[in-house]
Amino acid sequence: MTKLIAGFSKFNKQQKIEWLAENFFQKREEGIKILKQYWNADEKLQSLHDEFIENTISNFYVPYAIAPNFIINGKTYTIPMSIEESSVVAAASLVAKFWSVRGGFKAKVLSTTKVGHVHFMYAGDKEKLQETFNKIKPKLFEETEAITENMRKRGGGILDIELIDKTSELKDYYQLYVTFETKDSMGANFINSCLEKIADIFKNDDIQIVMSILSNYVPECLVRAEVSCHIDDFFDENPRFYAKKFVQAVQIAEVEPYRAVTHNKGIMNGIDAVVLATGNDFRAIAAGIHAYASRDGHYRSLTHAKIEGDVFHFWIEIPLALGTVGGLTKLHPLAKLSLEMLHQPSAEELMQVVAVAGLAQNFAALKALTTTGIQEGHMKMHMNNILNQLEATVHEKNILVDQFKGKTVSYNDVANALHQLRLVQNKNN
Repeated sequence: MTKLIAGFSKFNKQQKIEWLAENFFQKREEGIKILKQYWNADEKLQSLHDEFIENTISNFYVPYAIAPNFIINGKTYTIPMSIEESSVVAAASLVAKFWSVRGGFKAKVLSTTKVGHVHFMYAGDKEKLQETFNKIKPKLFEETEAITENMRKRGGGILDIELIDKTSELKDYYQLYVTFETKDSMGANFINSCLEKIADIFKNDDIQIVMSILSNYVPECLVRAEVSCHIDDFFDENPRFYAKKFVQAVQIAEVEPYRAVTHNKGIMNGIDAVVLATGNDFRAIAAGIHAYASRDGHYRSLTHAKIEGDVFHFWIEIPLALGTVGGLTKLHPLAKLSLEMLHQPSAEELMQVVAVAGLAQNFAALKALTTTGIQEGHMKMHMNNILNQLEATVHEKNILVDQFKGKTVSYNDVANALHQLRLVQNKNN
């Protein structure tokens, strides 16, 4: 068993790698070589990446791709996506093309309010606490003005502060519920700084501050994206039948949590890919969205569909707390390029793009599920991944892709087929 190591954080990168290789790698030199292969040749750029997080020893590459031909509110977009899962970008691109000749996507931001809390304990008289809060509330705004000045100049700041009684859920538990407008910033540091200042002012001998922190659940920071078309334009053959089947698939995800989880995971394939590519926090986004899917106590689909008369409607409404300034959005070179690709969007515009990406991904999945089945699209990329693992040549790939067309693909079947192909090739040579 590896011994605990003291002072590891003080090691330089080379020393950390040497320790790692010595204690964990079966093939020491090969392990070191792989780590260094992923270093950027530009030392300045690599140094920038090294400083994003602690104890950096290499870079872990995730493919960075684009999905063109998205029309959102009449404007054409090419959407950057960073994700490791096959078929996601292909699906998004196909859906973008599909809706580009059917009016495109419509999107709008419904609200942009973000939330933070000062959580505290108080065992005294409730009326006295309310009186104390009412008296000190103006001061809470005044004493945070130095922190909020720049944000207020941009039209943001603290919107309101409320005292919330939570003692029915936990003995002596109260909170200050603080709402914010952070404009183009995601606002995490701003919100937390404000909350800690508010807590410092509000505390007294009777009020025990537990913690001050923003919430990643932002049900009042909402965006809606939608598509619609005449039912005859939905599918080439029997469009009404397939449109009805599509709606039924959504309805199942609205009532069945087992299906809803997978349904919403597919939505997050699109959302997270764009969030990551723009340098935003995809974990925060995912946590908030999944909480929103459970807001009535039952985990449900994030998308909805209906047929009204002869018109098919499909839409999504989700919370998205995104930023286009601050953090990695302006620090990571590819994140900066992503925002440039998206016409340097405001936070609200980025919310619309991300919501559309999620809706598009879900449309692709449901259309496949209710027609040919999900595996047909996945098999091609799965086949390609297997062939890459087996180090097949381009010539071998072409032969085997054709051989397995329309068939279910397994690793063993492909490996055996490649082996047989190579036996034939060697014999012929």
